[in-house]
Amino acid sequence: MISNFRKDSLFDLIASLAPSEKRNFTLFARRLSSNQGAKFLQLFEAMEKMETYDERQLLEKVPVTKKQLPNMKAHLYKQLLTSLRLLYADRNIELQLNEQIDFGRILFNKGLYMQSLKVLDKAKQMAREYGLDTVMLRVVEMEKVIESQHITRSIRNRAEVLSRESAALSENVDLKNRFSSLSLQLYGIYLKTGYIKDREGQLMLERFYKQNMPAFDLAALGFYEKMYLYQAQVWYFHIIQDFPLCYRAAQHWVDLFHASPHMINVASGNYLKAYHYLLDTLFYLGYYDRFSQVLEEFQASLESSAFVMDDNSRILAFLYLYSNLVNIHFLKGEFTRGVEQVVPALLKDMKPIRSKLDVHHLMVLHYKVACLYFGHGDNEKTIYYLDQVIQNNQDGLREDLQCFAHILKLIASYEAGKDEKLDGQIRNVYRFLIKMDDLHQVQKEMVRFVRNLSRIYDHELKAAFIELREKLIVYEHHPYEKRAFLYLDIISWLESKIENRPVQQIIRQKFLEKSLLEKEK
Repeated sequence: MISNFRKDSLFDLIASLAPSEKRNFTLFARRLSSNQGAKFLQLFEAMEKMETYDERQLLEKVPVTKKQLPNMKAHLYKQLLTSLRLLYADRNIELQLNEQIDFGRILFNKGLYMQSLKVLDKAKQMAREYGLDTVMLRVVEMEKVIESQHITRSIRNRAEVLSRESAALSENVDLKNRFSSLSLQLYGIYLKTGYIKDREGQLMLERFYKQNMPAFDLAALGFYEKMYLYQAQVWYFHIIQDFPLCYRAAQHWVDLFHASPHMINVASGNYLKAYHYLLDTLFYLGYYDRFSQVLEEFQASLESSAFVMDDNSRILAFLYLYSNLVNIHFLKGEFTRGVEQVVPALLKDMKPIRSKLDVHHLMVLHYKVACLYFGHGDNEKTIYYLDQVIQNNQDGLREDLQCFAHILKLIASYEAGKDEKLDGQIRNVYRFLIKMDDLHQVQKEMVRFVRNLSRIYDHELKAAFIELREKLIVYEHHPYEKRAFLYLDIISWLESKIENRPVQQIIRQKFLEKSLLEKEK
């Protein structure tokens, strides 16, 4: 029940309301003369003015006792949700359809059976247009209830038609559920472990993927079945680091929305994700020109008046836009420009929605910002943002991300001249790696190198950096070790130390050389 929610759930809901939503609620609540001066309205007005939830202060301002407060809050919570439902009913297809089904039920209960069937049929046609098989199935099941009572005698073979329709929809819903479950499970694996680490892990994932991928005829699939299929493919190929095939699946996912533009505002969250994973894959492939083109498309789409975003979509748009604005500066080796142009805007836009961001996405953003500062040469800021990642060590979160956050912190501490803290950090990293059973060669070589730095004389440093580079470069295209280079461009850092140049210059030069080669082809 609502009254059993955390004591600040109602406060959080009120704090999330836009001014227009607050005005709408006030009009909605006062539509009845009996509500004028109602206690739940006084509660709303008092909580709206609070900066932080304070129950003691609230009881002083509202004429309710401590015992009455939970029920009053529950009532206000329900009224707020009802107001929001009415406000957004005409902007959300599923809310509209649920309303039509409710109307059909009311008419049926009133004994107006033909009117009920007419409303339900209208809802079914709309649900079919938007590929909402689950809603269609609900409608058909209700139609079956009406027809099973032999009330309408509408069509002689109506029962057989509805039975076949119900069976076909059940199959579609089952297929969609299997695709979406597989996609969700693969995403869970990625959140927990990141990229595949060894041959055994790859074989296990392959077995899991094949066993749970249902047989299908692509041409016969509906919109949602295709969408969840492409999602599952993106996650699978992403985890095994087969980025060309991941790119193909992500492009299919985006193309699906372009082929059905009316679905963009219906499945807006998945539309945003499709673009994000397409950009993410292009980033890992290093396809700068295509990345820039898709990023421009994505930004234009976000700014289009035809794209109606709710709060959820705005949060996703923030995450995906800034993630890729950071990535384009990584690709170009423009870390200073990224720090100066992207980070201030990112921090400003994140402030009002920070409480709504999940820990995983916060970790990813902090790690990306840390990498920007590292390329820029600000090691203190690098360490600050890496600590935000390292301190979030909850179960189920990206262990590999934390692993490389530890390693990058070691490097940044060395660069910042914090030699006195390195021994303790090295011990912490070893403990972390052993705990996650992830002692791979790239990590081991890096930690071993940093540990020995204090024993290397200044005139020996360049040779030591060259030796480490030669050891690591063989792993750049290794099927399981190469994942390290997706998190941290260690090779470019070593080259910067060998050539005594900023790492930003090294990466920028590589980008320019690659761009020149591509233009000459």
